[in-house]
Amino acid sequence: MTSTTQDLATNLERPAVHLHLGGEKRASGSAGTHDHIDPSTGQVDRTIPLAGAAEVDEAVQIAHSAFSQWRTTAPAERRRLLHVLADLIEQNNEEFIRRGTFDNGCTPATVAGLIEKSVEWTRYYAGWADKISSEVTSTFGNGGEFSYTIDQPYGVIGVIITWNGPLISLAMKIPAALAAGNTIVVKPSELTPFTGELFAELVAAAGIPPGVVNILPGDADAGAALVAHPLVKKITFTGGPDTARRILHSCADEMKPVVLELGGKSANIIFDDADLDAACTQGTMMSIAALSGQGCALPTRMLVQDTIYDEVIARVTALAGYIKVGHPLDPTTVSGPVVNQAALDRILGMIDRAKNSGARLITGGSRIGGELAGGYYIEPTIFADVDPASELAQTEVFGPVLAITKFSTEEEAIDIANSTRYGLSGYIQTKDLRRAHRVAEKLETGEVLINGAVNLGVTRPFGGIGISGTGKEGGRLGLQEFLQTKSIGIA
Repeated sequence: MTSTTQDLATNLERPAVHLHLGGEKRASGSAGTHDHIDPSTGQVDRTIPLAGAAEVDEAVQIAHSAFSQWRTTAPAERRRLLHVLADLIEQNNEEFIRRGTFDNGCTPATVAGLIEKSVEWTRYYAGWADKISSEVTSTFGNGGEFSYTIDQPYGVIGVIITWNGPLISLAMKIPAALAAGNTIVVKPSELTPFTGELFAELVAAAGIPPGVVNILPGDADAGAALVAHPLVKKITFTGGPDTARRILHSCADEMKPVVLELGGKSANIIFDDADLDAACTQGTMMSIAALSGQGCALPTRMLVQDTIYDEVIARVTALAGYIKVGHPLDPTTVSGPVVNQAALDRILGMIDRAKNSGARLITGGSRIGGELAGGYYIEPTIFADVDPASELAQTEVFGPVLAITKFSTEEEAIDIANSTRYGLSGYIQTKDLRRAHRVAEKLETGEVLINGAVNLGVTRPFGGIGISGTGKEGGRLGLQEFLQTKSIGIA
Protein backbone atom coordinates (compact mmCIF):
# COMPACT_ATOMS: atom_id res chain seq x y z
CA MET A 1 0.00 0.00 0.00
CA THR A 2 1.40 3.40 -0.97
CA SER A 3 1.86 6.20 1.52
CA THR A 4 -0.80 8.17 -0.36
CA THR A 5 -3.29 5.37 0.18
CA GLN A 6 -2.31 5.14 3.84
CA ASP A 7 -2.93 8.86 4.26
CA LEU A 8 -6.29 8.55 2.54
CA ALA A 9 -7.32 5.61 4.74
CA THR A 10 -6.31 7.48 7.88
CA ASN A 11 -7.82 10.85 7.06
CA LEU A 12 -11.19 9.92 5.59
CA GLU A 13 -13.64 10.75 8.33
CA ARG A 14 -16.17 8.09 9.24
CA PRO A 15 -19.80 9.30 9.28
CA ALA A 16 -21.72 9.73 12.50
CA VAL A 17 -24.14 6.96 13.42
CA HIS A 18 -27.57 7.42 15.02
CA LEU A 19 -30.55 5.51 16.28
CA HIS A 20 -33.45 6.05 13.86
CA LEU A 21 -36.84 5.89 15.58
CA GLY A 22 -40.01 7.19 13.97
CA GLY A 23 -38.21 9.78 11.88
CA GLU A 24 -36.04 10.95 14.81
CA LYS A 25 -32.25 10.64 14.78
CA ARG A 26 -30.67 10.09 18.21
CA ALA A 27 -27.00 10.36 18.96
CA SER A 28 -27.10 8.17 22.08
CA GLY A 29 -28.71 5.01 23.37
CA SER A 30 -29.25 3.37 26.74
CA ALA A 31 -26.76 0.55 26.02
CA GLY A 32 -23.81 2.94 25.84
CA THR A 33 -21.37 2.97 22.95
CA HIS A 34 -19.28 0.70 20.78
CA ASP A 35 -15.84 1.47 19.39
CA HIS A 36 -15.87 0.56 15.72
CA ILE A 37 -12.50 -0.79 14.64
CA ASP A 38 -11.25 -0.40 11.09
CA PRO A 39 -10.26 -3.98 10.17
CA SER A 40 -7.68 -2.69 7.71
CA THR A 41 -5.68 -0.99 10.45
CA GLY A 42 -6.90 -2.47 13.74
CA GLN A 43 -7.57 1.05 15.03
CA VAL A 44 -10.75 2.59 16.43
CA ASP A 45 -12.19 4.92 13.80
CA ARG A 46 -15.59 5.88 15.29
CA THR A 47 -17.54 5.47 18.51
CA ILE A 48 -21.18 4.68 17.81
CA PRO A 49 -24.28 4.66 20.05
CA LEU A 50 -25.98 1.41 20.94
CA ALA A 51 -29.69 0.86 21.44
CA GLY A 52 -30.80 -0.92 24.58
CA ALA A 53 -34.06 -2.60 25.53
CA ALA A 54 -35.70 0.80 26.15
CA GLU A 55 -35.08 2.02 22.60
CA VAL A 56 -36.06 -1.34 21.14
CA ASP A 57 -39.39 -1.18 22.98
CA GLU A 58 -39.97 2.39 21.84
CA ALA A 59 -39.15 1.56 18.23
CA VAL A 60 -41.47 -1.43 18.23
CA GLN A 61 -44.28 0.68 19.70
CA ILE A 62 -43.69 3.29 16.98
CA ALA A 63 -43.70 0.64 14.25
CA HIS A 64 -46.86 -0.89 15.70
CA SER A 65 -48.60 2.49 15.57
CA ALA A 66 -47.42 3.09 12.00
CA PHE A 67 -48.68 -0.30 10.86
CA SER A 68 -52.35 0.69 10.66
CA GLN A 69 -51.49 3.46 8.18
CA TRP A 70 -48.92 1.54 6.16
CA ARG A 71 -51.03 -1.59 5.68
CA THR A 72 -53.85 0.54 4.22
CA THR A 73 -51.53 2.56 1.99
CA ALA A 74 -52.52 1.86 -1.61
CA PRO A 75 -50.35 -0.91 -3.06
CA ALA A 76 -49.47 1.34 -6.00
CA GLU A 77 -48.16 3.94 -3.56
CA ARG A 78 -46.04 1.35 -1.75
CA ARG A 79 -44.70 0.35 -5.15
CA ARG A 80 -43.87 3.95 -6.03
CA LEU A 81 -42.07 4.61 -2.75
CA LEU A 82 -39.96 1.46 -3.08
CA HIS A 83 -38.99 2.44 -6.62
CA VAL A 84 -37.90 5.84 -5.28
CA LEU A 85 -35.83 4.08 -2.62
CA ALA A 86 -34.20 1.92 -5.31
CA ASP A 87 -33.36 5.02 -7.32
CA LEU A 88 -31.81 6.67 -4.26
CA ILE A 89 -29.68 3.61 -3.50
CA GLU A 90 -28.42 3.68 -7.07
CA GLN A 91 -27.78 7.44 -6.97
CA ASN A 92 -25.76 7.03 -3.76
CA ASN A 93 -23.58 4.29 -5.20
CA GLU A 94 -20.30 6.05 -4.45
CA GLU A 95 -21.24 6.82 -0.86
CA PHE A 96 -22.37 3.24 -0.27
CA ILE A 97 -19.03 2.05 -1.64
CA ARG A 98 -17.19 4.36 0.75
CA ARG A 99 -19.25 3.26 3.73
CA GLY A 100 -19.13 -0.42 2.84
CA THR A 101 -15.35 -0.26 2.78
CA PHE A 102 -15.31 1.53 6.13
CA ASP A 103 -17.73 -1.01 7.61
CA ASN A 104 -15.81 -4.24 7.17
CA GLY A 105 -12.82 -3.71 4.89
CA CYS A 106 -14.43 -4.98 1.68
CA THR A 107 -12.85 -3.78 -1.52
CA PRO A 108 -14.79 -1.13 -3.48
CA ALA A 109 -15.32 -3.58 -6.35
CA THR A 110 -16.95 -6.10 -4.03
CA VAL A 111 -19.17 -3.48 -2.42
CA ALA A 112 -20.17 -2.13 -5.84
CA GLY A 113 -21.39 -5.55 -6.96
CA LEU A 114 -23.53 -5.89 -3.86
CA ILE A 115 -25.00 -2.41 -4.37
CA GLU A 116 -26.11 -3.39 -7.86
CA LYS A 117 -27.82 -6.48 -6.47
CA SER A 118 -29.45 -4.41 -3.71
CA VAL A 119 -31.01 -2.08 -6.28
CA GLU A 120 -32.33 -5.12 -8.17
CA TRP A 121 -33.87 -6.63 -5.04
CA THR A 122 -35.55 -3.36 -4.09
CA ARG A 123 -37.04 -2.85 -7.56
CA TYR A 124 -38.15 -6.45 -7.81
CA TYR A 125 -40.20 -6.29 -4.62
CA ALA A 126 -41.51 -2.83 -5.51
CA GLY A 127 -43.07 -4.60 -8.48
CA TRP A 128 -44.80 -7.11 -6.23
CA ALA A 129 -46.50 -4.52 -4.02
CA ASP A 130 -49.59 -4.19 -6.26
CA LYS A 131 -49.72 -7.81 -7.39
CA ILE A 132 -50.72 -9.53 -4.15
CA SER A 133 -53.83 -11.46 -5.13
CA SER A 134 -56.40 -13.83 -3.70
CA GLU A 135 -57.78 -17.23 -4.64
CA VAL A 136 -61.47 -17.98 -5.03
CA THR A 137 -62.95 -21.44 -4.48
CA SER A 138 -66.70 -21.96 -4.80
CA THR A 139 -69.17 -24.83 -4.68
CA PHE A 140 -72.81 -24.50 -5.56
CA GLY A 141 -74.29 -27.89 -4.80
CA ASN A 142 -76.32 -28.47 -1.60
CA GLY A 143 -76.82 -24.78 -0.97
CA GLY A 144 -73.40 -23.77 -2.17
CA GLU A 145 -70.58 -21.76 -0.63
CA PHE A 146 -68.48 -18.87 -1.84
CA SER A 147 -64.93 -19.03 -0.47
CA TYR A 148 -61.83 -16.93 -0.98
CA THR A 149 -58.47 -16.17 0.58
CA ILE A 150 -56.75 -12.94 1.48
CA ASP A 151 -53.05 -12.46 2.15
CA GLN A 152 -52.41 -9.99 4.96
CA PRO A 153 -49.26 -8.52 6.51
CA TYR A 154 -48.11 -9.70 9.93
CA GLY A 155 -47.52 -6.30 11.52
CA VAL A 156 -44.13 -5.44 13.00
CA ILE A 157 -41.24 -7.49 11.57
CA GLY A 158 -38.02 -7.74 13.57
CA VAL A 159 -35.01 -7.67 11.22
CA ILE A 160 -31.53 -8.68 12.41
CA ILE A 161 -28.78 -8.53 9.81
CA THR A 162 -25.21 -9.68 9.72
CA TRP A 163 -22.00 -7.76 9.07
CA ASN A 164 -20.49 -9.29 5.93
CA GLY A 165 -22.90 -7.64 3.46
CA PRO A 166 -24.98 -5.07 5.34
CA LEU A 167 -26.65 -3.41 2.33
CA ILE A 168 -27.61 -6.59 0.51
CA SER A 169 -28.90 -8.02 3.80
CA LEU A 170 -31.16 -4.99 4.20
CA ALA A 171 -32.31 -5.22 0.59
CA MET A 172 -33.10 -8.92 0.84
CA LYS A 173 -35.47 -8.31 3.76
CA ILE A 174 -36.89 -4.78 3.94
CA PRO A 175 -38.39 -4.25 0.45
CA ALA A 176 -40.29 -7.55 0.54
CA ALA A 177 -41.65 -6.86 4.02
CA LEU A 178 -42.68 -3.32 3.06
CA ALA A 179 -44.28 -4.42 -0.21
CA ALA A 180 -46.42 -6.84 1.81
CA GLY A 181 -47.58 -4.00 4.11
CA ASN A 182 -45.53 -4.68 7.24
CA THR A 183 -43.58 -2.21 9.34
CA ILE A 184 -40.04 -2.89 10.48
CA VAL A 185 -37.51 -2.56 13.29
CA VAL A 186 -33.96 -3.35 12.18
CA LYS A 187 -30.96 -4.16 14.34
CA PRO A 188 -27.84 -3.92 12.18
CA SER A 189 -24.59 -5.31 13.50
CA GLU A 190 -22.53 -2.94 15.59
CA LEU A 191 -19.54 -4.15 13.53
CA THR A 192 -20.91 -2.50 10.36
CA PRO A 193 -22.95 0.60 11.30
CA PHE A 194 -22.17 3.03 8.49
CA THR A 195 -24.19 1.43 5.69
CA GLY A 196 -27.33 1.19 7.83
CA GLU A 197 -27.04 4.87 8.71
CA LEU A 198 -27.16 5.88 5.04
CA PHE A 199 -29.95 3.41 4.30
CA ALA A 200 -32.08 4.93 7.07
CA GLU A 201 -31.50 8.40 5.65
CA LEU A 202 -32.58 7.25 2.19
CA VAL A 203 -35.74 5.60 3.55
CA ALA A 204 -36.75 9.01 4.91
CA ALA A 205 -35.72 10.79 1.72
CA ALA A 206 -37.83 8.38 -0.34
CA GLY A 207 -40.93 9.56 1.50
CA ILE A 208 -41.66 6.33 3.35
CA PRO A 209 -43.68 7.52 6.38
CA PRO A 210 -41.89 7.92 9.73
CA GLY A 211 -42.07 4.84 11.90
CA VAL A 212 -42.49 2.38 9.04
CA VAL A 213 -38.75 1.57 9.08
CA ASN A 214 -36.73 2.01 12.31
CA ILE A 215 -33.02 1.22 12.42
CA LEU A 216 -31.22 0.76 15.74
CA PRO A 217 -27.55 -0.24 15.92
CA GLY A 218 -27.14 -2.56 18.86
CA ASP A 219 -25.43 -5.58 20.32
CA ALA A 220 -26.74 -9.07 21.08
CA ASP A 221 -28.85 -7.85 24.01
CA ALA A 222 -30.72 -5.43 21.73
CA GLY A 223 -31.32 -8.28 19.30
CA ALA A 224 -32.67 -10.46 22.09
CA ALA A 225 -35.04 -7.69 23.20
CA LEU A 226 -36.31 -7.30 19.65
CA VAL A 227 -36.89 -11.04 19.23
CA ALA A 228 -38.76 -11.34 22.53
CA HIS A 229 -40.99 -8.27 22.13
CA PRO A 230 -44.66 -9.34 22.08
CA LEU A 231 -45.60 -6.80 19.38
CA VAL A 232 -42.99 -8.20 16.97
CA LYS A 233 -44.93 -10.74 14.94
CA LYS A 234 -42.12 -12.33 12.92
CA ILE A 235 -38.32 -12.40 12.92
CA THR A 236 -36.04 -12.51 9.90
CA PHE A 237 -32.39 -13.12 10.78
CA THR A 238 -29.15 -13.54 8.87
CA GLY A 239 -26.22 -14.87 10.88
CA GLY A 240 -24.93 -18.04 12.47
CA PRO A 241 -26.62 -21.20 13.78
CA ASP A 242 -25.74 -20.53 17.44
CA THR A 243 -27.56 -17.20 17.50
CA ALA A 244 -30.41 -18.74 15.50
CA ARG A 245 -30.91 -21.39 18.16
CA ARG A 246 -31.30 -18.69 20.80
CA ILE A 247 -33.80 -16.92 18.58
CA LEU A 248 -35.81 -20.11 18.17
CA HIS A 249 -35.89 -20.68 21.92
CA SER A 250 -37.09 -17.12 22.47
CA CYS A 251 -39.82 -17.45 19.82
CA ALA A 252 -41.04 -20.85 21.02
CA ASP A 253 -43.46 -19.70 23.73
CA GLU A 254 -45.43 -17.48 21.35
CA MET A 255 -44.91 -19.74 18.32
CA LYS A 256 -43.47 -16.68 16.60
CA PRO A 257 -42.47 -17.52 13.01
CA VAL A 258 -38.95 -16.96 11.74
CA VAL A 259 -36.87 -16.76 8.59
CA LEU A 260 -33.31 -17.88 9.29
CA GLU A 261 -30.57 -17.45 6.69
CA LEU A 262 -27.58 -19.09 8.30
CA GLY A 263 -24.20 -20.53 7.44
CA GLY A 264 -23.04 -22.92 4.79
CA LYS A 265 -20.33 -25.35 3.80
CA SER A 266 -21.09 -25.45 0.12
CA ALA A 267 -19.56 -28.09 -2.11
CA ASN A 268 -18.30 -27.20 -5.59
CA ILE A 269 -18.24 -30.45 -7.58
CA ILE A 270 -15.87 -30.34 -10.55
CA PHE A 271 -16.28 -33.26 -12.95
CA ASP A 272 -13.59 -34.20 -15.43
CA ASP A 273 -15.53 -32.84 -18.40
CA ALA A 274 -15.91 -29.36 -16.91
CA ASP A 275 -14.58 -26.17 -18.44
CA LEU A 276 -11.58 -26.02 -16.13
CA ASP A 277 -10.70 -22.41 -16.91
CA ALA A 278 -14.15 -21.27 -15.75
CA ALA A 279 -14.55 -23.82 -12.96
CA CYS A 280 -11.18 -23.17 -11.34
CA THR A 281 -11.48 -19.41 -11.64
CA GLN A 282 -14.93 -19.33 -10.06
CA GLY A 283 -14.00 -21.90 -7.42
CA THR A 284 -10.86 -20.04 -6.38
CA MET A 285 -12.03 -16.43 -6.51
CA MET A 286 -15.36 -17.12 -4.80
CA SER A 287 -13.86 -19.15 -1.97
CA ILE A 288 -10.73 -17.24 -0.92
CA ALA A 289 -10.96 -13.81 -2.58
CA ALA A 290 -14.57 -12.61 -2.56
CA LEU A 291 -15.44 -11.03 0.80
CA SER A 292 -12.16 -12.54 2.07
CA GLY A 293 -14.04 -15.82 2.24
CA GLN A 294 -16.63 -14.35 4.61
CA GLY A 295 -19.79 -15.45 2.84
CA CYS A 296 -22.36 -18.07 3.79
CA ALA A 297 -23.00 -19.35 0.25
CA LEU A 298 -19.42 -19.39 -1.01
CA PRO A 299 -18.08 -22.69 -2.48
CA THR A 300 -15.59 -23.42 0.28
CA ARG A 301 -15.31 -27.17 -0.39
CA MET A 302 -13.97 -28.09 -3.82
CA LEU A 303 -14.67 -31.72 -4.75
CA VAL A 304 -12.54 -32.74 -7.74
CA GLN A 305 -12.75 -35.89 -9.84
CA ASP A 306 -9.62 -38.01 -9.49
CA THR A 307 -8.69 -37.88 -13.20
CA ILE A 308 -8.18 -34.09 -13.08
CA TYR A 309 -7.25 -33.72 -9.41
CA ASP A 310 -3.59 -32.77 -9.83
CA GLU A 311 -4.33 -30.44 -12.73
CA VAL A 312 -7.03 -28.59 -10.76
CA ILE A 313 -4.73 -28.18 -7.75
CA ALA A 314 -2.05 -26.70 -10.01
CA ARG A 315 -4.55 -24.31 -11.60
CA VAL A 316 -6.06 -23.23 -8.30
CA THR A 317 -2.64 -22.69 -6.74
CA ALA A 318 -1.58 -20.50 -9.66
CA LEU A 319 -4.80 -18.47 -9.46
CA ALA A 320 -4.33 -17.95 -5.72
CA GLY A 321 -0.98 -16.38 -6.45
CA TYR A 322 -2.72 -13.57 -8.32
CA ILE A 323 -4.92 -12.63 -5.35
CA LYS A 324 -3.29 -9.53 -3.91
CA VAL A 325 -4.32 -9.04 -0.29
CA GLY A 326 -4.05 -5.47 0.90
CA HIS A 327 -5.74 -2.35 2.13
CA PRO A 328 -9.15 -2.07 0.44
CA LEU A 329 -8.44 1.46 -0.75
CA ASP A 330 -5.37 0.34 -2.66
CA PRO A 331 -6.59 0.00 -6.26
CA THR A 332 -4.42 -3.08 -6.82
CA THR A 333 -6.03 -4.97 -3.92
CA VAL A 334 -8.17 -8.00 -4.76
CA SER A 335 -9.03 -9.11 -1.22
CA GLY A 336 -9.06 -7.20 2.05
CA PRO A 337 -8.93 -8.09 5.74
CA VAL A 338 -11.28 -10.25 7.79
CA VAL A 339 -13.70 -8.40 10.01
CA ASN A 340 -12.06 -8.31 13.46
CA GLN A 341 -9.52 -9.80 15.85
CA ALA A 342 -11.91 -12.54 16.99
CA ALA A 343 -12.41 -13.69 13.40
CA LEU A 344 -8.67 -13.58 12.76
CA ASP A 345 -7.92 -15.73 15.81
CA ARG A 346 -10.70 -18.22 15.01
CA ILE A 347 -9.64 -18.66 11.37
CA LEU A 348 -5.94 -19.03 12.20
CA GLY A 349 -6.85 -21.59 14.85
CA MET A 350 -8.75 -23.68 12.29
CA ILE A 351 -5.84 -23.40 9.87
CA ASP A 352 -3.39 -24.63 12.53
CA ARG A 353 -5.61 -27.57 13.41
CA ALA A 354 -5.99 -28.47 9.73
CA LYS A 355 -2.20 -28.47 9.34
CA ASN A 356 -2.00 -31.01 12.15
CA SER A 357 -4.90 -33.18 10.94
CA GLY A 358 -3.31 -34.63 7.81
CA ALA A 359 -4.58 -32.12 5.25
CA ARG A 360 -1.92 -30.94 2.81
CA LEU A 361 -1.29 -27.20 2.89
CA ILE A 362 -0.86 -26.02 -0.71
CA THR A 363 -0.48 -22.29 -0.18
CA GLY A 364 -1.00 -19.60 2.46
CA GLY A 365 -1.84 -20.49 6.03
CA SER A 366 -0.51 -17.46 7.91
CA ARG A 367 -1.31 -13.96 9.02
CA ILE A 368 0.18 -11.26 6.81
CA GLY A 369 2.72 -8.99 8.46
CA GLY A 370 4.84 -6.12 7.23
CA GLU A 371 2.93 -2.95 6.44
CA LEU A 372 -0.34 -4.87 6.92
CA ALA A 373 0.54 -6.16 10.37
CA GLY A 374 -1.84 -3.81 12.16
CA GLY A 375 -4.90 -5.08 10.27
CA TYR A 376 -6.62 -8.44 10.19
CA TYR A 377 -5.10 -9.91 7.03
CA ILE A 378 -4.76 -13.62 6.26
CA GLU A 379 -3.05 -15.21 3.29
CA PRO A 380 -5.39 -16.93 0.81
CA THR A 381 -5.13 -20.50 2.04
CA ILE A 382 -5.69 -23.78 0.19
CA PHE A 383 -5.62 -27.30 1.63
CA ALA A 384 -5.71 -30.46 -0.48
CA ASP A 385 -6.40 -34.09 0.49
CA VAL A 386 -8.96 -32.89 3.03
CA ASP A 387 -10.78 -35.68 4.86
CA PRO A 388 -14.56 -35.17 4.36
CA ALA A 389 -15.08 -35.94 8.05
CA SER A 390 -12.50 -33.42 9.32
CA GLU A 391 -13.22 -30.12 11.01
CA LEU A 392 -12.09 -28.22 7.93
CA ALA A 393 -14.65 -30.05 5.78
CA GLN A 394 -17.46 -29.99 8.32
CA THR A 395 -17.26 -26.55 9.95
CA GLU A 396 -17.80 -23.16 8.34
CA VAL A 397 -14.51 -21.24 8.40
CA PHE A 398 -15.87 -17.88 7.22
CA GLY A 399 -12.46 -16.84 6.05
CA PRO A 400 -10.14 -17.21 3.02
CA VAL A 401 -9.66 -20.98 3.28
CA LEU A 402 -10.48 -23.55 0.57
CA ALA A 403 -10.64 -27.30 1.24
CA ILE A 404 -10.05 -29.63 -1.73
CA THR A 405 -11.14 -33.29 -1.69
CA LYS A 406 -10.80 -36.00 -4.33
CA PHE A 407 -13.67 -38.18 -5.55
CA SER A 408 -13.97 -40.94 -8.13
CA THR A 409 -17.62 -41.46 -9.02
CA GLU A 410 -20.74 -39.33 -9.26
CA GLU A 411 -22.26 -41.17 -6.33
CA GLU A 412 -19.19 -40.55 -4.17
CA ALA A 413 -19.27 -36.84 -5.00
CA ILE A 414 -22.92 -36.63 -3.95
CA ASP A 415 -22.23 -38.50 -0.71
CA ILE A 416 -19.34 -36.19 0.21
CA ALA A 417 -21.31 -33.07 -0.71
CA ASN A 418 -24.22 -34.19 1.49
CA SER A 419 -22.04 -35.23 4.43
CA THR A 420 -22.33 -31.98 6.41
CA ARG A 421 -25.15 -30.63 8.58
CA TYR A 422 -25.31 -27.54 6.37
CA GLY A 423 -27.51 -27.30 3.31
CA LEU A 424 -27.38 -23.82 1.82
CA SER A 425 -25.82 -23.91 -1.66
CA GLY A 426 -24.27 -26.41 -4.01
CA TYR A 427 -22.20 -25.94 -7.16
CA ILE A 428 -21.77 -28.27 -10.14
CA GLN A 429 -19.25 -27.95 -12.96
CA THR A 430 -19.86 -30.25 -15.94
CA LYS A 431 -20.69 -30.11 -19.66
CA ASP A 432 -23.07 -33.05 -19.27
CA LEU A 433 -26.43 -31.41 -18.50
CA ARG A 434 -28.10 -34.77 -17.86
CA ARG A 435 -25.58 -35.33 -15.08
CA ALA A 436 -25.99 -31.75 -13.87
CA HIS A 437 -29.74 -32.19 -13.44
CA ARG A 438 -29.29 -35.64 -11.90
CA VAL A 439 -26.78 -34.45 -9.33
CA ALA A 440 -28.66 -31.23 -8.58
CA GLU A 441 -31.75 -33.22 -7.67
CA LYS A 442 -29.77 -35.32 -5.18
CA LEU A 443 -27.87 -32.53 -3.44
CA GLU A 444 -29.37 -31.73 -0.04
CA THR A 445 -29.26 -27.96 -0.36
CA GLY A 446 -31.60 -25.02 -0.76
CA GLU A 447 -30.09 -24.07 -4.11
CA VAL A 448 -27.77 -25.48 -6.75
CA LEU A 449 -25.74 -23.31 -9.14
CA ILE A 450 -24.47 -24.96 -12.31
CA ASN A 451 -21.57 -23.84 -14.51
CA GLY A 452 -21.20 -20.35 -13.12
CA ALA A 453 -24.81 -19.35 -12.42
CA VAL A 454 -24.63 -16.26 -10.20
CA ASN A 455 -25.50 -16.04 -6.53
CA LEU A 456 -28.40 -14.04 -5.10
CA GLY A 457 -30.52 -13.76 -8.22
CA VAL A 458 -33.61 -11.99 -6.90
CA THR A 459 -36.10 -14.02 -8.92
CA ARG A 460 -34.76 -17.26 -7.44
CA PRO A 461 -35.75 -18.22 -3.85
CA PHE A 462 -32.69 -18.38 -1.58
CA GLY A 463 -32.51 -20.20 1.73
CA GLY A 464 -31.13 -23.38 3.22
CA ILE A 465 -32.03 -26.57 5.00
CA GLY A 466 -30.49 -28.26 8.02
CA ILE A 467 -28.43 -25.86 10.13
CA SER A 468 -28.34 -23.48 7.16
CA GLY A 469 -31.75 -22.23 8.17
CA THR A 470 -35.40 -22.11 7.20
CA GLY A 471 -37.55 -19.92 5.00
CA LYS A 472 -36.82 -18.16 1.73
CA GLU A 473 -35.63 -14.78 0.50
CA GLY A 474 -36.09 -13.93 -3.17
CA GLY A 475 -38.81 -14.69 -5.67
CA ARG A 476 -42.51 -14.98 -4.93
CA LEU A 477 -41.73 -17.10 -1.89
CA GLY A 478 -39.68 -14.25 -0.43
CA LEU A 479 -42.76 -12.03 -0.51
CA GLN A 480 -44.99 -14.77 0.89
CA GLU A 481 -42.77 -15.00 3.99
CA PHE A 482 -44.23 -11.63 5.06
CA LEU A 483 -47.88 -12.48 4.38
CA GLN A 484 -50.41 -14.54 6.32
CA THR A 485 -53.14 -16.32 4.39
CA LYS A 486 -56.69 -16.10 5.73
CA SER A 487 -59.54 -18.19 4.32
CA ILE A 488 -63.10 -16.83 4.22
CA GLY A 489 -66.25 -18.84 3.43
CA ILE A 490 -69.80 -17.58 2.88
CA ALA A 491 -72.69 -20.05 2.97
